Amino acid sequence: MTLRKSLCLLPLSALGVALASCGSSASGDTSPAPAGSQAQAQVPFTVETLASFDEPWAMDIDPATDTAIITEKAGTIRLYLSDGSKGTVTGAPKVAYAGQGGLGDVLFAPQPDWKAPANGSLDGRRVYLSWAEEGTGDTRGAAVGLGTLACSAPATCALTGLKVIWRQTPKVSGNGHYSHRLAFSPDDAYLFISSGERQKQAPAQDITNTLGTIVRLLPDGRPAPGNPFADKGSPSDQIWSYGHRNVLGLAFDGDGTLWDLEHGPAGGDEINRIQPGLNYGWPLVSDGDHYDGKPIPRHSTRPDLAAPAISWNPVIAPGDFIFYKGDKYPGFHGKAVIASFAVPGLVLVALNGTTGVEEARYPLDNRIREIQETPGGTIWLLEDGPAPESGHLLKLVPPKAPSDAN
Repeated sequence: MTLRKSLCLLPLSALGVALASCGSSASGDTSPAPAGSQAQAQVPFTVETLASFDEPWAMDIDPATDTAIITEKAGTIRLYLSDGSKGTVTGAPKVAYAGQGGLGDVLFAPQPDWKAPANGSLDGRRVYLSWAEEGTGDTRGAAVGLGTLACSAPATCALTGLKVIWRQTPKVSGNGHYSHRLAFSPDDAYLFISSGERQKQAPAQDITNTLGTIVRLLPDGRPAPGNPFADKGSPSDQIWSYGHRNVLGLAFDGDGTLWDLEHGPAGGDEINRIQPGLNYGWPLVSDGDHYDGKPIPRHSTRPDLAAPAISWNPVIAPGDFIFYKGDKYPGFHGKAVIASFAVPGLVLVALNGTTGVEEARYPLDNRIREIQETPGGTIWLLEDGPAPESGHLLKLVPPKAPSDAN
């Protein structure tokens, strides 16, 4: 394993000067950093390359075995084991691989009674997957399935009994804005899925379909009781919130509040505090404009619609994000750490109630698609990259404690 690069921790007030010394370019907000961020700017960390993959899209890490399961966009499921070896999971579904479509998110199912077999494999572990699937008449849509891993060895598994538990409704033409991110509520009672508006815009304001929504389901895929539009029948009874564009991040903070991370058009990337039944405005309002330059009314013009906690113009082009729970990286605890394409690298945001403040940017060599916190509190990243194996699994190596520096 090799060290890739020593990074600068950059408060926004220092961004313009410090980027040159970090050897990267960035775009986005240049608002002043809050008081206290200057001390954070002195803390370095390094990036270690763990493994290479073909267009990696998402990962989850099993705490019992420290094994990561990783999706590759073209349709392959991979494993990264605690000893640094890689494996492949057979039995992946057929995916509509084009544009933004392909194999998407992956999430280990809540299984409190599951114990790793003596050989240390994931045998018997249940897994949720999302992917883009073909429809009829040149249509496509996101799907989510649940299956079980059957493993003869730690690096040799098959996904068995995969059953589709949810489909985006309706399937439409095009290859963009599937979203299909997955998140379980902190009590493991509900599965949340982001459903992009598939670049069709208007359906995000129509709750008779699930395009441009976040849905809340029971773990088996049934609509969760108590959803805000439960009395309107299917598929409205799945919807938790609507008026979304392309949600590529779903995460619960330490207080159990759900937040999303959303791509805007030409400007207007945003983080939203997600509440049941609220309309988040797309395409009626945005803090960005259409790609052809046609203006969109700003969020401030429609106080009846839910406004973002923070938005970016120019964009940061987000991948996924986490709320960091550990203590290995000074200044990170409890904050949103965002994988970014446009920086490229990471963006650190402090969220408080309904507002957010960007605190720092961490330039990296290439676009970052995915971010996860390991059970031990270390951050792992998936670097975006086309086949063959030009995307990487990266580890953020935290700074040494003063007692370790001698």
